[in-house]
Amino acid sequence: MSPSAELVLVADIGGTNARFALADCSTSSPLDQTSIDEYPVAQFASLADAAAHYLQQRGANAGSGVFAVAGRVDGDEARITNHPWVISRSRTAEQLGFEQLYLINDFVAQAMSIALLGVDDVVQVGGAGWQPAAAGEPRNYCVLGPGTGLGVGGLVVRDGRNYPLATEGGHAGFAPNSPEQIRILEILSAQFGRVSNERLVCGPGLVNIHRAICEIAGTDPGLLQPADVSARAAEGDVLASRAVEVFLEIFGAVAGDAVLVQGAWDGVFLTGGLVPRLLQQLQHSGFRQRFESKGRFAATMSQIPSMAITHPCPGLLGAAAYAVDMQRANSGVTA
Repeated sequence: MSPSAELVLVADIGGTNARFALADCSTSSPLDQTSIDEYPVAQFASLADAAAHYLQQRGANAGSGVFAVAGRVDGDEARITNHPWVISRSRTAEQLGFEQLYLINDFVAQAMSIALLGVDDVVQVGGAGWQPAAAGEPRNYCVLGPGTGLGVGGLVVRDGRNYPLATEGGHAGFAPNSPEQIRILEILSAQFGRVSNERLVCGPGLVNIHRAICEIAGTDPGLLQPADVSARAAEGDVLASRAVEVFLEIFGAVAGDAVLVQGAWDGVFLTGGLVPRLLQQLQHSGFRQRFESKGRFAATMSQIPSMAITHPCPGLLGAAAYAVDMQRANSGVTA
């Protein structure tokens, strides 16, 4: 990265950790992956303090920033869902001496990362392949990510510009498609009332599915964490293995529904903390069958790529892509 370049500080802020890196918007690969550092957010009183610490440790200067946060961005303010930081965009920019600072939702960054992904950053799930779009080529994508919750977003590419879609699609209602899933819905409805997709397709959702399957089988699994269910499945436990399979089947159905709702005919990208951990099972599960099983649209769905993102820091990559797009927009460049 050129020392004379105008650097952008990019960040991916979660409830536990904050990742920072430097980006150079003048290059075709703007994210400097050698500059990535991660800190526990509990070590700092504010986001500005964490960012200033990063820049000081790196001996770097940046004139602007793009910060992706795991929470809702409301005008000038953002709140981290699982951490007490309340972030003021204008105050943070002033403290850091930035000319411009963008606060974006973390799934806006996940969606924007698609613009910079290469074929080596993804793993194909199913028979439909994917290639990055040529410059200026229109594209419609969606992105889903099961982690602590279920994030859903989209990316519309038009005339050289990338338009990310921030949605709350994870809170759409769960639609069972088998007698087993209907019974699981009945069990979860008794506990939660309304059952959204996020009640099943996320870390806690895997536990919910496992508990329901155990109840159907007449056993009590006790109090488990998502990693416990995955570990039991890896050891050959029948009920835990079935829970993982049902999880991936529902994930596939939800991903297919997201494609239909968003018109994401150019592909769906799978991200989030659970995807790398379940990648092998994902490739050999009912994910793709449920993804394609959309009645009169089954033939269309069979042609749509589903790609698991394996890039180590898609949130930072997306923040860098957002910085590039904002710079192009501000300079009037469209491709």
